[in-house]
Amino acid sequence: MKMLKTILKQFFHEPVTTLFPEEPPRNYAGTRGHLVFDPSKCTSCTMCMKRCPSQAIIVDRAAKTWIIDRFRCVMCGNCVDVCKFDSLSMEREYSKSAAAAERGVEKFDITYVKPEKPKKEGGE
Repeated sequence: MKMLKTILKQFFHEPVTTLFPEEPPRNYAGTRGHLVFDPSKCTSCTMCMKRCPSQAIIVDRAAKTWIIDRFRCVMCGNCVDVCKFDSLSMEREYSKSAAAAERGVEKFDITYVKPEKPKKEGGE
């Protein structure tokens, strides 16, 4: 009898799952859509690369490049948490198809320019 009660209940309620192709996916407050990188703020500290559990991020200091493999990224947010310079952020919207990029790999040239230190006043 318990099973019959569950079956009858399902006839009169909406489906629990979403109808994805017909309806767009919903973004909730905790949704992790995709990782966004700002090359003008990156200092090549490599902390994001060290904290990435799936090794999806590669930072090459000599070539001043930052590479992410979107197929390896698990959207955990560790790299965003460890970045002191706010060059990484997590957007709630889903990214475009990773297959559109070259095998899901995106390469950025780091354009950060170190600010000059203010000149000290000479002490007498």
